Parts: sequence; C-alpha cells; structure tokens
Amino acid sequence: MTVQDSIEKKLTAGLQIALLEVINESHMHGGPATESHYNITAVADDFLQLAPVRRHQAVYKLLEQELADGVHALALHLYTPVEWKQRQQGVPSSPDCRGGSSAG
Repeated sequence: MTVQDSIEKKLTAGLQIALLEVINESHMHGGPATESHYNITAVADDFLQLAPVRRHQAVYKLLEQELADGVHALALHLYTPVEWKQRQQGVPSSPDCRGGSSAG
C-alpha cells in the first residue's frame, strides 16, 4: 500500500467524508523522497463544530503514523459541506517549493 493509499484509507475511515482529494506533490520538492509531500482537500461534517486549527489537529491525529514515517508536509484544505459549496473554486493548488532553492 502506498502512503497516499494509507492517507485516503485513514481519512475515509476516521471522518464522515463528503469529498476527499489527496495529491502526492513530492515531485515538486527537492530530495529523493517520493512520498513526502501531500496536498489534502477534505470536506466532512466532522468539521462543523471545529475551528480550523482543531480540524488540522484531527487530521494530524489520524495520520500520526505517516507523519512519523516520513511524510514531511501536508497542505490541508479542510471544509464543511456548506463552506465547500460556497467556495466553488475546486481543490486549492500548492505553491512551488522553495526549500533548498537559491532563488530569492
């Protein structure tokens, strides 16, 4: 099972997911790791009563093993179904990685 598969499985099992998009963005970052950076968009009823920081903490808790085993970065975009409907912009993009870059 890939790290992406594990992330999808754990989030689907741990949250009442209405929409889940997990994108492996490791290729956009320097270094040899191929499963280290992920862009996650999740829409779930579980987020209804949670402030943004609590939503992130809930996802980090579900993915604590992946984070301990080499996932270096998670770009989290976490919405309630109403917030997602109001957004109407689709999955947010991640910025280019500047880690290790000499560009200013």
